[in-house]
Amino acid sequence: MRIFVIIAFIGILGSLGSALFYLMRDKGTSNKTVNALTLRIGISVALFLFLLFSHWMGWIETTGFQR
Repeated sequence: MRIFVIIAFIGILGSLGSALFYLMRDKGTSNKTVNALTLRIGISVALFLFLLFSHWMGWIETTGFQR
């Protein structure tokens, strides 16, 4: 489970970095920046839904807020 989350975070950061690269390189002349940011949003939503599903299936458990 942790490896999947780490891979998803790396994918999110990679997509964000490529969006920044395309933004600086193309100066907004192509849709590469938009596509990279759309991919980032898709990965983020998929990760969130996977975490909700994992909690519902009992694969992960909440520990609560510790004071």
